[in-house]
Amino acid sequence: MNHVTQAGQAIPAETPVSKARMIAAGSIGNAVEWFDWTIYAAFAVFFSGQFFPKTDETASLLATFAIFAVGFFMRPVGGWALGIFSDRYGRKAALAATILMMSGGSLVIGITPTYEKIGLLAPLLLVAARLVQGLSLGGEYASASTFLAEMAPRKRRGFYTSFAFFSSAAGILIASAIGWALTTWLTPDQMKAFGWRIPFLLGAVGGVAGMWLRTSIPETEASARQMHQQPVKQPLRTLLRDYPRETLRIIGFSVLTTFAFYLFVAYVPTYAIRALHADSKTAFAANTIGMIVFMLLHPIFGMLSDKIGRKPQLIVFALGYLLLFYPMITTMQPTFGSILAVELFGLVLYALYTSIAPAIMSEQFPTSVRAVGIGAPYNLMVALLGGTTPYLLTWLQSIGQERWFFYYVLAGAVITLVTFIRMPETVGQELK
Repeated sequence: MNHVTQAGQAIPAETPVSKARMIAAGSIGNAVEWFDWTIYAAFAVFFSGQFFPKTDETASLLATFAIFAVGFFMRPVGGWALGIFSDRYGRKAALAATILMMSGGSLVIGITPTYEKIGLLAPLLLVAARLVQGLSLGGEYASASTFLAEMAPRKRRGFYTSFAFFSSAAGILIASAIGWALTTWLTPDQMKAFGWRIPFLLGAVGGVAGMWLRTSIPETEASARQMHQQPVKQPLRTLLRDYPRETLRIIGFSVLTTFAFYLFVAYVPTYAIRALHADSKTAFAANTIGMIVFMLLHPIFGMLSDKIGRKPQLIVFALGYLLLFYPMITTMQPTFGSILAVELFGLVLYALYTSIAPAIMSEQFPTSVRAVGIGAPYNLMVALLGGTTPYLLTWLQSIGQERWFFYYVLAGAVITLVTFIRMPETVGQELK
């Protein structure tokens, strides 16, 4: 059956596709995205010397991470540009573009010759690949969130959109598993010579599969209608003028949640190893188990929110961090049980939010500015807070003052908790 716009134009109906395939198409980009993010950080120690002169290994590694940060700060640009693209030309086109950019960046990194062979061109190609991936990273979340929210039944939106972060966790776990396998099978010299290229090439292959899946799905009904309407000429101005409260909510959501991600996905194992002198295998085993639990909870918490509402889950998440984060992190011991308990505390509470984050963000804006409304403010906050968190944490830890960062997190918990309390309940409502 064709859809009809307000102007009376018919939108051709596309071949029906199963909901499972639609969910997979909307989610797979997040898996590829976080797979790429994880392998870059994890394998930097092996490939940094391949892109820069080998005179100073530390300088090469720092330069590699600096390029990582540069790509990170491209996220707001991607959230803005690809958000506008998604709102004007459809979710399907935006999803295809983001996964093509991500996988293309991985391919470039995986096949680029070393500094010894092509000189300065090697780090320049690495920078270019990371810039493209940073743009993609900014556009992927907003486009995938809006796609999943718009294709979901009204009363099951929490469940359907929970697969966005489910797939992100899956991508991180797959990258970790491949890293473990490669470092087990190959020697350090083999890893530096060629082993580090393997996960980047696998990321490129995964992107090709995702591209095929995304081009085989229909456009969402809401986006198809919007594509036949007059596009918003100045989306950012429209957001600030017509939806200032909703835009500020996205910023408020993003404060504590950005801290939570970097603390419990990346920092706790490092903190346990460096500050508490825990065995590295013990710390990373606890982190891996915590991530598996985190991933599996998403569909459960998504369904729960469809039954009890969004706000109860969100308030429990923020209040739990505000009351328990400091005593949990400061009493952690260098044992498997203690590290796992802290990981489960942080990740289980965090899953209460991430399972429904795409739903609550999509429920703030109308179709005409939904993707840019999510992408621009969310990615700006992630760049400002997430891009600086690793450096701030490392510096404070080097001077034995990491507790000041914990106070910083508590202040963020207050901001996010107030935002959740003041936001209206949106469960079961039609999208604007």
